[in-house]
Amino acid sequence: MLRELAITDFAIIEQSLIRLQDGLTSLTGETGAGKSILLDALGAVLGQRIGADFVRTGAKSARVEAMFELDDRTREALQPLAETYGIDLDSDVLILSRDILASGRTSARINGRMATATALSEIGQVLVDIHGQSDHLSLLRADAQRDMLDDYANLGELRARVSTQVHRVRQLRRRLAELQGGEREHIQRIDLLRYQIDEIETAALRPGEEAELARRRDVLLNADRLRLGALDALQALSGGDDGDISTPAGLDILRHLESTVSHLASIDSSVSSLSVRATELVVLAEDLNRDMRGYVESIDADPATLQQVEDRISLIRTLTRKYGSTVEDILRYLEDARAELERLGGGAYDLDSVRDELQRAEGQLRDLVVDLSERRKRAAGELGPLVEQNAADLKLGRSQLVIDVRQRHDAHGLTIRPGEEPVAFDETGIDEIEFLFAPNAGETLRPLGRIASGGETARLMLALKSILSESDQTPTLIFDEIDVGVGARSGQVVGEKLWQLSRNHQVIVVTHLPQIAAYGDAHLRISKSEVGERTISTVDEIADEMRIDELAFMIDGIPATDESRANAMVILERSNAVKQRLATA
Repeated sequence: MLRELAITDFAIIEQSLIRLQDGLTSLTGETGAGKSILLDALGAVLGQRIGADFVRTGAKSARVEAMFELDDRTREALQPLAETYGIDLDSDVLILSRDILASGRTSARINGRMATATALSEIGQVLVDIHGQSDHLSLLRADAQRDMLDDYANLGELRARVSTQVHRVRQLRRRLAELQGGEREHIQRIDLLRYQIDEIETAALRPGEEAELARRRDVLLNADRLRLGALDALQALSGGDDGDISTPAGLDILRHLESTVSHLASIDSSVSSLSVRATELVVLAEDLNRDMRGYVESIDADPATLQQVEDRISLIRTLTRKYGSTVEDILRYLEDARAELERLGGGAYDLDSVRDELQRAEGQLRDLVVDLSERRKRAAGELGPLVEQNAADLKLGRSQLVIDVRQRHDAHGLTIRPGEEPVAFDETGIDEIEFLFAPNAGETLRPLGRIASGGETARLMLALKSILSESDQTPTLIFDEIDVGVGARSGQVVGEKLWQLSRNHQVIVVTHLPQIAAYGDAHLRISKSEVGERTISTVDEIADEMRIDELAFMIDGIPATDESRANAMVILERSNAVKQRLATA
Protein backbone atom coordinates (compact mmCIF):
# COMPACT_ATOMS: atom_id res chain seq x y z
CA MET A 1 0.00 0.00 0.00
CA LEU A 2 1.04 3.60 -0.62
CA ARG A 3 2.43 4.98 2.63
CA GLU A 4 4.24 8.19 1.68
CA LEU A 5 4.29 10.52 -1.31
CA ALA A 6 7.01 13.17 -1.32
CA ILE A 7 6.76 15.96 -3.91
CA THR A 8 9.31 18.70 -4.58
CA ASP A 9 9.02 21.58 -7.09
CA PHE A 10 6.27 19.86 -9.08
CA ALA A 11 3.97 22.40 -10.79
CA ILE A 12 2.69 24.67 -8.00
CA ILE A 13 3.65 22.24 -5.21
CA GLU A 14 6.90 23.50 -3.72
CA GLN A 15 7.38 20.75 -1.18
CA SER A 16 4.95 18.30 0.34
CA LEU A 17 5.16 15.03 2.25
CA ILE A 18 1.87 13.14 2.30
CA ARG A 19 1.42 10.19 4.63
CA LEU A 20 -1.36 7.75 3.85
CA GLN A 21 -3.02 5.03 5.90
CA ASP A 22 -5.25 2.01 5.34
CA GLY A 23 -8.94 2.36 4.59
CA LEU A 24 -10.57 5.23 2.73
CA THR A 25 -8.80 8.59 2.40
CA SER A 26 -10.77 11.60 1.16
CA LEU A 27 -8.91 14.30 -0.76
CA THR A 28 -10.74 17.62 -1.10
CA GLY A 29 -10.00 21.22 -1.97
CA GLU A 30 -11.34 24.08 -4.01
CA THR A 31 -11.24 23.89 -7.80
CA GLY A 32 -7.76 24.78 -9.03
CA ALA A 33 -6.07 24.07 -5.71
CA GLY A 34 -4.01 21.27 -7.23
CA LYS A 35 -5.88 18.01 -6.75
CA SER A 36 -5.24 16.98 -10.34
CA ILE A 37 -1.60 18.04 -9.98
CA LEU A 38 -1.28 15.70 -7.03
CA LEU A 39 -2.51 12.82 -9.17
CA ASP A 40 -0.19 13.93 -12.00
CA ALA A 41 2.71 13.69 -9.57
CA LEU A 42 1.67 10.20 -8.55
CA GLY A 43 1.26 9.28 -12.20
CA ALA A 44 4.79 10.53 -12.89
CA VAL A 45 6.32 8.26 -10.27
CA LEU A 46 4.25 5.39 -11.66
CA GLY A 47 5.85 5.77 -15.09
CA GLN A 48 3.40 7.97 -16.96
CA ARG A 49 4.82 10.30 -19.62
CA ILE A 50 5.77 13.62 -18.10
CA GLY A 51 7.27 16.82 -19.48
CA ALA A 52 9.32 19.81 -18.40
CA ASP A 53 6.17 21.92 -18.00
CA PHE A 54 5.63 20.17 -14.64
CA VAL A 55 8.88 21.59 -13.22
CA ARG A 56 8.04 24.47 -10.93
CA THR A 57 8.91 27.87 -12.42
CA GLY A 58 12.45 28.84 -11.43
CA ALA A 59 13.42 25.34 -10.26
CA LYS A 60 16.06 23.21 -11.99
CA SER A 61 14.15 20.00 -11.53
CA ALA A 62 11.13 18.35 -9.93
CA ARG A 63 11.15 15.17 -7.88
CA VAL A 64 8.43 12.74 -6.83
CA GLU A 65 9.07 9.81 -4.51
CA ALA A 66 6.56 7.17 -3.41
CA MET A 67 7.07 4.61 -0.67
CA PHE A 68 4.96 1.46 -0.74
CA GLU A 69 4.55 -1.09 2.03
CA LEU A 70 4.55 -4.65 0.70
CA ASP A 71 2.55 -7.55 2.00
CA ASP A 72 3.03 -11.17 0.95
CA ARG A 73 0.37 -11.04 -1.78
CA THR A 74 1.82 -7.90 -3.38
CA ARG A 75 5.37 -9.25 -3.10
CA GLU A 76 4.28 -12.42 -4.90
CA ALA A 77 2.58 -10.39 -7.66
CA LEU A 78 5.74 -8.30 -8.11
CA GLN A 79 8.14 -11.27 -8.16
CA PRO A 80 8.24 -11.77 -11.98
CA LEU A 81 8.95 -8.06 -12.51
CA ALA A 82 11.54 -8.10 -9.73
CA GLU A 83 13.39 -10.89 -11.53
CA THR A 84 13.16 -9.03 -14.85
CA TYR A 85 14.46 -5.72 -13.52
CA GLY A 86 16.75 -7.00 -10.74
CA ILE A 87 14.74 -5.56 -7.84
CA ASP A 88 15.32 -6.69 -4.26
CA LEU A 89 12.01 -7.47 -2.54
CA ASP A 90 13.47 -8.67 0.75
CA SER A 91 12.54 -5.40 2.45
CA ASP A 92 8.99 -4.58 3.54
CA VAL A 93 9.05 -1.35 1.52
CA LEU A 94 9.52 -0.45 -2.13
CA ILE A 95 10.54 3.10 -3.05
CA LEU A 96 9.90 4.50 -6.52
CA SER A 97 11.26 7.92 -7.53
CA ARG A 98 11.20 10.11 -10.62
CA ASP A 99 13.24 13.24 -11.34
CA ILE A 100 12.14 15.65 -14.08
CA LEU A 101 14.74 18.16 -15.29
CA ALA A 102 13.83 21.58 -16.65
CA SER A 103 15.34 20.41 -19.95
CA GLY A 104 12.63 17.76 -20.17
CA ARG A 105 14.83 14.76 -19.43
CA THR A 106 13.72 12.40 -16.68
CA SER A 107 15.36 9.71 -14.59
CA ALA A 108 13.81 6.95 -12.50
CA ARG A 109 14.93 4.83 -9.58
CA ILE A 110 13.60 1.79 -7.79
CA ASN A 111 14.96 1.31 -4.28
CA GLY A 112 17.77 3.70 -5.22
CA ARG A 113 18.82 1.84 -8.38
CA MET A 114 18.50 3.40 -11.82
CA ALA A 115 15.44 2.17 -13.73
CA THR A 116 13.38 2.99 -16.80
CA ALA A 117 10.00 4.64 -17.00
CA THR A 118 8.73 1.35 -18.45
CA ALA A 119 9.82 -0.48 -15.29
CA LEU A 120 8.02 2.10 -13.15
CA SER A 121 4.90 1.72 -15.25
CA GLU A 122 4.81 -2.08 -15.09
CA ILE A 123 5.43 -2.10 -11.35
CA GLY A 124 2.96 0.74 -10.83
CA GLN A 125 0.20 -1.26 -12.51
CA VAL A 126 0.62 -3.92 -9.82
CA LEU A 127 0.62 -1.39 -6.98
CA VAL A 128 -1.94 1.28 -7.93
CA ASP A 129 -5.07 1.58 -10.05
CA ILE A 130 -5.86 5.24 -10.80
CA HIS A 131 -9.43 5.56 -11.95
CA GLY A 132 -10.10 9.00 -13.42
CA GLN A 133 -13.05 10.64 -15.09
CA SER A 134 -11.82 9.44 -18.49
CA ASP A 135 -12.04 5.90 -17.14
CA HIS A 136 -15.78 6.39 -16.66
CA LEU A 137 -15.89 6.87 -20.42
CA SER A 138 -13.80 3.73 -20.97
CA LEU A 139 -16.85 1.79 -19.77
CA LEU A 140 -18.47 2.83 -23.02
CA ARG A 141 -15.79 1.08 -25.10
CA ALA A 142 -16.39 -2.50 -26.25
CA ASP A 143 -12.84 -3.59 -25.38
CA ALA A 144 -13.16 -2.25 -21.82
CA GLN A 145 -16.53 -4.00 -21.40
CA ARG A 146 -14.97 -7.28 -22.57
CA ASP A 147 -12.03 -6.85 -20.18
CA MET A 148 -14.35 -6.25 -17.23
CA LEU A 149 -16.40 -9.34 -18.00
CA ASP A 150 -13.21 -11.42 -18.33
CA ASP A 151 -11.84 -9.99 -15.08
CA TYR A 152 -15.03 -10.99 -13.30
CA ALA A 153 -14.86 -14.53 -14.73
CA ASN A 154 -11.10 -14.79 -14.07
CA LEU A 155 -10.42 -15.63 -17.72
CA GLY A 156 -6.98 -14.06 -18.01
CA GLU A 157 -5.08 -17.34 -18.31
CA LEU A 158 -7.51 -18.78 -20.89
CA ARG A 159 -7.35 -15.56 -22.90
CA ALA A 160 -3.55 -15.75 -22.93
CA ARG A 161 -3.73 -19.28 -24.33
CA VAL A 162 -6.21 -18.13 -26.97
CA SER A 163 -3.90 -15.26 -27.94
CA THR A 164 -0.94 -17.59 -28.34
CA GLN A 165 -2.94 -20.01 -30.48
CA VAL A 166 -4.34 -17.20 -32.64
CA HIS A 167 -0.79 -16.09 -33.46
CA ARG A 168 0.07 -19.68 -34.37
CA VAL A 169 -2.94 -20.02 -36.71
CA ARG A 170 -2.21 -16.70 -38.39
CA GLN A 171 1.42 -17.67 -38.87
CA LEU A 172 0.44 -20.96 -40.53
CA ARG A 173 -2.15 -19.24 -42.70
CA ARG A 174 0.47 -16.76 -43.92
CA ARG A 175 2.93 -19.58 -44.62
CA LEU A 176 0.32 -21.54 -46.56
CA ALA A 177 -0.63 -18.46 -48.59
CA GLU A 178 3.02 -17.81 -49.39
CA LEU A 179 3.50 -21.39 -50.55
CA GLN A 180 0.34 -21.39 -52.63
CA GLY A 181 1.06 -18.01 -54.17
CA GLY A 182 4.76 -18.62 -54.80
CA GLU A 183 4.99 -22.30 -55.68
CA ARG A 184 6.73 -21.54 -59.01
CA GLU A 185 9.31 -19.37 -57.24
CA HIS A 186 9.69 -22.12 -54.68
CA ILE A 187 10.56 -24.71 -57.36
CA GLN A 188 12.90 -22.28 -59.10
CA ARG A 189 14.71 -21.62 -55.84
CA ILE A 190 15.18 -25.36 -55.25
CA ASP A 191 16.64 -25.80 -58.78
CA LEU A 192 19.01 -22.87 -58.28
CA LEU A 193 20.22 -24.18 -54.93
CA ARG A 194 20.84 -27.63 -56.36
CA TYR A 195 22.89 -26.16 -59.23
CA GLN A 196 24.93 -23.99 -56.85
CA ILE A 197 25.58 -26.84 -54.43
CA ASP A 198 26.65 -29.13 -57.29
CA GLU A 199 28.95 -26.44 -58.73
CA ILE A 200 30.71 -25.86 -55.40
CA GLU A 201 30.91 -29.53 -54.47
CA THR A 202 32.39 -30.44 -57.89
CA ALA A 203 35.14 -27.87 -57.34
CA ALA A 204 36.22 -29.75 -54.16
CA LEU A 205 37.70 -26.64 -52.56
CA ARG A 206 40.04 -26.78 -49.58
CA PRO A 207 40.58 -24.03 -46.99
CA GLY A 208 43.88 -22.25 -47.66
CA GLU A 209 44.05 -23.51 -51.24
CA GLU A 210 44.30 -20.02 -52.76
CA ALA A 211 47.60 -19.21 -51.05
CA GLU A 212 49.02 -22.63 -51.93
CA LEU A 213 48.12 -22.24 -55.62
CA ALA A 214 49.58 -18.73 -55.75
CA ARG A 215 52.90 -20.01 -54.37
CA ARG A 216 52.98 -22.94 -56.79
CA ARG A 217 52.25 -20.66 -59.75
CA ASP A 218 55.13 -18.36 -58.77
CA VAL A 219 57.46 -21.39 -58.70
CA LEU A 220 56.33 -22.59 -62.12
CA LEU A 221 56.63 -19.14 -63.69
CA ASN A 222 60.20 -18.75 -62.33
CA ALA A 223 61.33 -22.39 -62.73
CA ASP A 224 64.42 -21.65 -64.86
CA ARG A 225 65.70 -18.92 -62.54
CA LEU A 226 65.08 -21.06 -59.49
CA ARG A 227 66.89 -24.07 -61.05
CA LEU A 228 69.98 -22.02 -62.01
CA GLY A 229 70.15 -20.43 -58.58
CA ALA A 230 69.75 -23.75 -56.82
CA LEU A 231 72.47 -25.40 -58.98
CA ASP A 232 74.81 -22.53 -58.25
CA ALA A 233 74.28 -22.99 -54.52
CA LEU A 234 74.72 -26.76 -54.88
CA GLN A 235 78.00 -26.32 -56.74
CA ALA A 236 79.32 -23.99 -54.05
CA LEU A 237 78.46 -26.60 -51.46
CA SER A 238 79.64 -29.84 -53.08
CA GLY A 239 81.56 -28.86 -56.23
CA GLY A 240 80.77 -29.32 -59.88
CA ASP A 241 81.64 -31.88 -62.54
CA ASP A 242 83.70 -29.55 -64.80
CA GLY A 243 87.07 -30.51 -63.23
CA ASP A 244 87.74 -27.02 -61.95
CA ILE A 245 89.49 -27.48 -58.59
CA SER A 246 90.72 -23.90 -58.21
CA THR A 247 87.81 -23.15 -55.89
CA PRO A 248 87.36 -25.80 -53.18
CA ALA A 249 83.77 -26.97 -52.39
CA GLY A 250 82.20 -25.94 -49.15
CA LEU A 251 81.80 -29.52 -47.92
CA ASP A 252 85.48 -30.28 -48.58
CA ILE A 253 86.52 -27.27 -46.54
CA LEU A 254 84.26 -28.26 -43.64
CA ARG A 255 85.53 -31.88 -43.71
CA HIS A 256 89.11 -30.62 -43.60
CA LEU A 257 88.14 -28.38 -40.71
CA GLU A 258 86.61 -31.33 -38.87
CA SER A 259 89.74 -33.45 -39.37
CA THR A 260 92.05 -30.71 -38.16
CA VAL A 261 90.04 -29.89 -35.02
CA SER A 262 89.63 -33.59 -34.26
CA HIS A 263 93.43 -34.01 -34.36
CA LEU A 264 93.80 -31.08 -31.95
CA ALA A 265 91.27 -32.63 -29.59
CA SER A 266 93.24 -35.89 -29.53
CA ILE A 267 96.18 -33.93 -28.12
CA ASP A 268 94.29 -31.34 -25.99
CA SER A 269 91.02 -32.52 -24.46
CA SER A 270 89.90 -28.93 -23.83
CA VAL A 271 89.31 -28.64 -27.58
CA SER A 272 86.79 -31.52 -27.55
CA SER A 273 83.76 -29.21 -27.62
CA LEU A 274 85.15 -27.47 -30.66
CA SER A 275 85.59 -30.83 -32.36
CA VAL A 276 81.93 -31.68 -31.67
CA ARG A 277 80.79 -28.39 -33.16
CA ALA A 278 82.95 -28.94 -36.27
CA THR A 279 81.33 -32.35 -36.73
CA GLU A 280 77.89 -30.79 -36.43
CA LEU A 281 78.75 -28.31 -39.16
CA VAL A 282 79.70 -31.17 -41.47
CA VAL A 283 76.46 -33.01 -40.72
CA LEU A 284 74.40 -29.89 -41.34
CA ALA A 285 76.22 -29.19 -44.60
CA GLU A 286 75.63 -32.74 -45.80
CA ASP A 287 71.89 -32.45 -44.93
CA LEU A 288 71.75 -29.12 -46.77
CA ASN A 289 73.49 -30.67 -49.77
CA ARG A 290 70.97 -33.53 -49.87
CA ASP A 291 67.95 -31.24 -49.50
CA MET A 292 69.27 -28.85 -52.13
CA ARG A 293 69.60 -31.70 -54.63
CA GLY A 294 66.02 -32.70 -53.82
CA TYR A 295 64.84 -29.12 -54.40
CA VAL A 296 66.64 -28.98 -57.79
CA GLU A 297 64.96 -32.21 -58.83
CA SER A 298 61.51 -30.94 -57.64
CA ILE A 299 61.53 -27.84 -59.81
CA ASP A 300 58.98 -28.48 -62.56
CA ALA A 301 59.05 -26.30 -65.63
CA ASP A 302 56.28 -28.25 -67.38
CA PRO A 303 53.91 -25.78 -69.19
CA ALA A 304 51.04 -28.27 -68.80
CA THR A 305 51.35 -28.19 -65.02
CA LEU A 306 51.42 -24.39 -65.06
CA GLN A 307 48.23 -24.37 -67.15
CA GLN A 308 46.52 -26.69 -64.64
CA VAL A 309 47.38 -24.32 -61.80
CA GLU A 310 46.17 -21.29 -63.78
CA ASP A 311 42.88 -23.07 -64.55
CA ARG A 312 42.39 -23.92 -60.87
CA ILE A 313 42.99 -20.33 -59.84
CA SER A 314 40.55 -19.11 -62.50
CA LEU A 315 37.88 -21.55 -61.22
CA ILE A 316 38.27 -20.28 -57.66
CA ARG A 317 38.04 -16.66 -58.83
CA THR A 318 34.81 -17.47 -60.71
CA LEU A 319 33.31 -19.05 -57.59
CA THR A 320 34.37 -16.14 -55.36
CA ARG A 321 32.56 -13.72 -57.66
CA LYS A 322 29.38 -15.76 -57.14
CA TYR A 323 29.51 -16.97 -53.55
CA GLY A 324 32.07 -15.06 -51.49
CA SER A 325 35.40 -13.31 -51.46
CA THR A 326 37.41 -16.29 -50.13
CA VAL A 327 37.36 -20.09 -50.29
CA GLU A 328 36.17 -20.08 -46.67
CA ASP A 329 33.24 -17.81 -47.64
CA ILE A 330 32.32 -20.16 -50.50
CA LEU A 331 32.33 -23.17 -48.17
CA ARG A 332 30.11 -21.32 -45.69
CA TYR A 333 27.71 -20.47 -48.52
CA LEU A 334 27.67 -24.15 -49.42
CA GLU A 335 26.57 -25.11 -45.88
CA ASP A 336 23.85 -22.44 -45.88
CA ALA A 337 22.60 -23.58 -49.30
CA ARG A 338 22.44 -27.20 -48.14
CA ALA A 339 20.45 -26.14 -45.04
CA GLU A 340 18.02 -24.03 -47.09
CA LEU A 341 17.54 -26.82 -49.62
CA GLU A 342 16.73 -29.19 -46.77
CA ARG A 343 14.13 -26.77 -45.42
CA LEU A 344 12.60 -26.15 -48.84
CA GLY A 345 12.34 -29.86 -49.50
CA GLY A 346 11.14 -30.70 -45.98
CA GLY A 347 7.82 -30.61 -44.19
CA ALA A 348 8.12 -26.93 -43.20
CA TYR A 349 7.63 -25.95 -46.85
CA ASP A 350 5.48 -28.83 -47.99
CA LEU A 351 1.96 -27.71 -48.84
CA ASP A 352 0.26 -30.82 -47.55
CA SER A 353 2.27 -30.72 -44.33
CA VAL A 354 1.42 -27.07 -43.70
CA ARG A 355 -2.25 -27.71 -44.45
CA ASP A 356 -2.30 -30.55 -41.94
CA GLU A 357 -0.54 -28.47 -39.32
CA LEU A 358 -2.94 -25.56 -39.88
CA GLN A 359 -5.93 -27.89 -39.54
CA ARG A 360 -4.64 -29.15 -36.19
CA ALA A 361 -3.89 -25.62 -34.98
CA GLU A 362 -7.37 -24.39 -35.95
CA GLY A 363 -8.92 -27.35 -34.17
CA GLN A 364 -7.03 -26.48 -30.98
CA LEU A 365 -8.03 -22.82 -31.35
CA ARG A 366 -11.64 -23.81 -31.90
CA ASP A 367 -11.71 -25.73 -28.62
CA LEU A 368 -10.18 -22.81 -26.75
CA VAL A 369 -12.45 -20.06 -28.11
CA VAL A 370 -15.59 -22.14 -27.64
CA ASP A 371 -14.61 -22.76 -24.01
CA LEU A 372 -13.86 -19.04 -23.58
CA SER A 373 -17.17 -18.02 -25.15
CA GLU A 374 -19.23 -20.40 -23.01
CA ARG A 375 -17.54 -19.15 -19.84
CA ARG A 376 -18.22 -15.57 -20.87
CA LYS A 377 -21.89 -16.29 -21.45
CA ARG A 378 -22.22 -17.87 -17.99
CA ALA A 379 -20.36 -14.95 -16.41
CA ALA A 380 -22.50 -12.43 -18.31
CA GLY A 381 -25.63 -14.04 -16.89
CA GLU A 382 -24.23 -13.63 -13.38
CA LEU A 383 -22.57 -10.20 -13.67
CA GLY A 384 -25.57 -8.36 -15.13
CA PRO A 385 -27.89 -8.95 -12.13
CA LEU A 386 -25.03 -8.23 -9.70
CA VAL A 387 -24.41 -4.86 -11.35
CA GLU A 388 -28.14 -4.13 -11.28
CA GLN A 389 -28.24 -4.80 -7.53
CA ASN A 390 -25.20 -2.61 -6.86
CA ALA A 391 -26.57 0.05 -9.18
CA ALA A 392 -29.82 0.04 -7.23
CA ASP A 393 -27.81 0.60 -4.07
CA LEU A 394 -26.22 3.58 -5.84
CA LYS A 395 -29.66 5.09 -6.51
CA LEU A 396 -29.84 4.08 -10.15
CA GLY A 397 -33.34 2.80 -9.52
CA ARG A 398 -34.68 -0.23 -11.35
CA SER A 399 -32.12 0.03 -14.10
CA GLN A 400 -31.33 -3.06 -16.13
CA LEU A 401 -27.99 -4.22 -17.52
CA VAL A 402 -27.68 -7.11 -19.95
CA ILE A 403 -24.30 -8.21 -21.23
CA ASP A 404 -24.64 -9.37 -24.82
CA VAL A 405 -22.13 -11.99 -25.98
CA ARG A 406 -22.33 -12.63 -29.72
CA GLN A 407 -20.25 -13.53 -32.76
CA ARG A 408 -19.91 -11.87 -36.15
CA HIS A 409 -19.70 -13.79 -39.44
CA ASP A 410 -16.45 -13.43 -41.38
CA ALA A 411 -15.63 -15.32 -44.57
CA HIS A 412 -11.96 -15.40 -43.49
CA GLY A 413 -12.72 -16.31 -39.90
CA LEU A 414 -12.85 -19.58 -38.00
CA THR A 415 -15.42 -22.33 -38.56
CA ILE A 416 -16.85 -23.30 -35.21
CA ARG A 417 -19.33 -25.98 -36.28
CA PRO A 418 -19.51 -27.93 -39.56
CA GLY A 419 -21.94 -26.40 -42.00
CA GLU A 420 -22.02 -23.01 -40.26
CA GLU A 421 -20.46 -19.81 -41.55
CA PRO A 422 -17.06 -18.95 -40.09
CA VAL A 423 -16.93 -16.25 -37.42
CA ALA A 424 -14.46 -13.44 -36.84
CA PHE A 425 -11.70 -14.03 -34.31
CA ASP A 426 -8.75 -12.21 -32.81
CA GLU A 427 -6.42 -12.50 -29.82
CA THR A 428 -9.40 -12.07 -27.45
CA GLY A 429 -11.48 -14.87 -28.95
CA ILE A 430 -14.60 -14.93 -31.12
CA ASP A 431 -16.94 -12.82 -29.00
CA GLU A 432 -18.15 -9.26 -29.36
CA ILE A 433 -19.20 -7.99 -25.94
CA GLU A 434 -21.70 -5.16 -25.49
CA PHE A 435 -23.29 -3.78 -22.35
CA LEU A 436 -26.98 -3.05 -22.99
CA PHE A 437 -28.56 -0.66 -20.49
CA ALA A 438 -32.03 0.53 -19.61
CA PRO A 439 -31.89 3.31 -16.98
CA ASN A 440 -35.52 2.88 -15.93
CA ALA A 441 -37.97 0.02 -15.62
CA GLY A 442 -39.91 -0.72 -18.79
CA GLU A 443 -37.45 1.01 -21.13
CA THR A 444 -35.83 -0.72 -24.07
CA LEU A 445 -32.32 -2.03 -23.64
CA ARG A 446 -29.85 -0.03 -25.70
CA PRO A 447 -26.04 0.15 -25.97
CA LEU A 448 -24.67 1.78 -22.84
CA GLY A 449 -22.76 4.44 -24.76
CA ARG A 450 -25.91 5.73 -26.44
CA ILE A 451 -28.14 6.10 -23.42
CA ALA A 452 -26.27 6.45 -20.09
CA SER A 453 -25.59 9.90 -18.65
CA GLY A 454 -22.24 10.84 -17.14
CA GLY A 455 -23.51 10.27 -13.61
CA GLU A 456 -25.04 6.92 -14.49
CA THR A 457 -21.81 5.83 -16.17
CA ALA A 458 -19.75 6.83 -13.14
CA ARG A 459 -22.01 4.93 -10.76
CA LEU A 460 -22.09 1.88 -13.04
CA MET A 461 -18.30 1.89 -13.06
CA LEU A 462 -18.27 2.07 -9.27
CA ALA A 463 -20.77 -0.79 -9.12
CA LEU A 464 -18.49 -2.88 -11.35
CA LYS A 465 -15.44 -1.94 -9.30
CA SER A 466 -17.26 -3.02 -6.16
CA ILE A 467 -17.99 -6.43 -7.67
CA LEU A 468 -14.52 -6.88 -9.18
CA SER A 469 -12.69 -5.73 -6.06
CA GLU A 470 -12.85 -9.19 -4.51
CA SER A 471 -10.70 -10.62 -7.30
CA ASP A 472 -8.69 -7.43 -7.91
CA GLN A 473 -5.32 -7.75 -6.17
CA THR A 474 -4.22 -4.15 -6.74
CA PRO A 475 -3.59 -2.89 -3.20
CA THR A 476 -4.29 0.81 -3.81
CA LEU A 477 -7.32 2.16 -5.70
CA ILE A 478 -7.58 5.86 -6.52
CA PHE A 479 -10.85 7.41 -7.72
CA ASP A 480 -10.61 10.87 -9.23
CA GLU A 481 -13.94 12.70 -9.32
CA ILE A 482 -16.08 9.57 -9.10
CA ASP A 483 -18.85 11.99 -8.19
CA VAL A 484 -19.05 13.56 -11.67
CA GLY A 485 -22.75 13.75 -12.48
CA VAL A 486 -23.67 12.48 -9.01
CA GLY A 487 -25.85 14.66 -6.81
CA ALA A 488 -26.06 14.94 -3.06
CA ARG A 489 -28.82 12.31 -2.91
CA SER A 490 -26.56 9.67 -4.43
CA GLY A 491 -23.36 10.93 -2.85
CA GLN A 492 -24.00 9.13 0.42
CA VAL A 493 -24.38 5.70 -1.21
CA VAL A 494 -21.34 6.34 -3.41
CA GLY A 495 -19.36 7.08 -0.26
CA GLU A 496 -20.72 3.93 1.34
CA LYS A 497 -19.60 1.84 -1.68
CA LEU A 498 -16.14 3.40 -1.61
CA TRP A 499 -15.80 2.68 2.09
CA GLN A 500 -16.83 -0.94 1.51
CA LEU A 501 -14.14 -1.17 -1.18
CA SER A 502 -11.61 0.06 1.36
CA ARG A 503 -12.16 -3.04 3.51
CA ASN A 504 -10.10 -5.00 0.93
CA HIS A 505 -8.04 -2.17 -0.53
CA GLN A 506 -6.46 1.12 0.32
CA VAL A 507 -8.81 3.62 -1.37
CA ILE A 508 -8.15 7.28 -2.09
CA VAL A 509 -10.99 9.39 -3.48
CA VAL A 510 -10.79 12.91 -4.91
CA THR A 511 -14.24 14.41 -4.45
CA HIS A 512 -16.29 17.61 -4.38
CA LEU A 513 -19.20 16.07 -2.47
CA PRO A 514 -19.25 16.30 1.33
CA GLN A 515 -21.44 13.20 1.46
CA ILE A 516 -18.57 11.19 -0.07
CA ALA A 517 -15.72 12.96 1.74
CA ALA A 518 -17.39 12.25 5.10
CA TYR A 519 -16.84 8.51 4.65
CA GLY A 520 -13.07 8.93 4.66
CA ASP A 521 -11.19 7.29 7.53
CA ALA A 522 -8.65 10.05 6.90
CA HIS A 523 -9.16 13.43 5.24
CA LEU A 524 -6.56 15.35 3.24
CA ARG A 525 -7.15 18.93 2.14
CA ILE A 526 -5.19 20.55 -0.66
CA SER A 527 -5.15 24.34 -0.72
CA LYS A 528 -3.24 27.04 -2.51
CA SER A 529 -1.94 30.37 -1.31
CA GLU A 530 0.37 33.17 -2.41
CA VAL A 531 3.78 33.38 -0.75
CA GLY A 532 6.13 36.09 -1.96
CA GLU A 533 4.12 36.67 -5.13
CA ARG A 534 4.29 32.94 -5.88
CA THR A 535 1.34 30.52 -5.77
CA ILE A 536 1.98 27.29 -3.90
CA SER A 537 -0.18 24.30 -3.06
CA THR A 538 -0.01 22.43 0.22
CA VAL A 539 -1.58 19.20 1.42
CA ASP A 540 -2.61 18.82 5.05
CA GLU A 541 -4.35 16.11 7.01
CA ILE A 542 -7.36 17.54 8.80
CA ALA A 543 -9.55 16.20 11.59
CA ASP A 544 -12.10 17.26 14.17
CA GLU A 545 -13.11 20.94 13.85
CA MET A 546 -11.00 21.52 10.75
CA ARG A 547 -12.70 18.62 9.02
CA ILE A 548 -16.14 19.92 9.97
CA ASP A 549 -15.16 23.32 8.54
CA GLU A 550 -13.95 21.71 5.31
CA LEU A 551 -17.22 19.79 4.89
CA ALA A 552 -19.12 23.01 5.65
CA PHE A 553 -17.11 24.82 2.94
CA MET A 554 -18.08 22.06 0.50
CA ILE A 555 -21.75 22.47 1.46
CA ASP A 556 -22.18 26.24 1.42
CA GLY A 557 -18.89 27.87 0.52
CA ILE A 558 -16.57 30.12 2.54
CA PRO A 559 -16.94 31.28 5.26
CA ALA A 560 -18.63 28.45 7.11
CA THR A 561 -21.90 29.36 8.73
CA ASP A 562 -23.52 27.84 11.78
CA GLU A 563 -26.02 26.17 9.49
CA SER A 564 -23.38 24.70 7.15
CA ARG A 565 -21.32 23.49 10.11
CA ALA A 566 -24.42 21.87 11.61
CA ASN A 567 -25.15 20.18 8.29
CA ALA A 568 -21.51 19.02 8.09
CA MET A 569 -21.73 17.45 11.55
CA VAL A 570 -24.95 15.68 10.59
CA ILE A 571 -23.34 14.26 7.41
CA LEU A 572 -20.27 13.16 9.34
CA GLU A 573 -22.28 11.53 12.13
CA ARG A 574 -24.49 9.75 9.64
CA SER A 575 -21.53 8.36 7.70
CA ASN A 576 -19.83 7.23 10.91
CA ALA A 577 -23.00 5.42 11.96
CA VAL A 578 -23.22 3.66 8.59
CA LYS A 579 -19.54 2.66 8.76
CA GLN A 580 -20.03 1.26 12.25
CA ARG A 581 -23.06 -0.71 11.12
CA LEU A 582 -21.25 -2.10 8.07
CA ALA A 583 -18.18 -2.98 10.12
CA THR A 584 -20.21 -5.15 12.50
CA ALA A 585 -22.43 -6.69 9.83
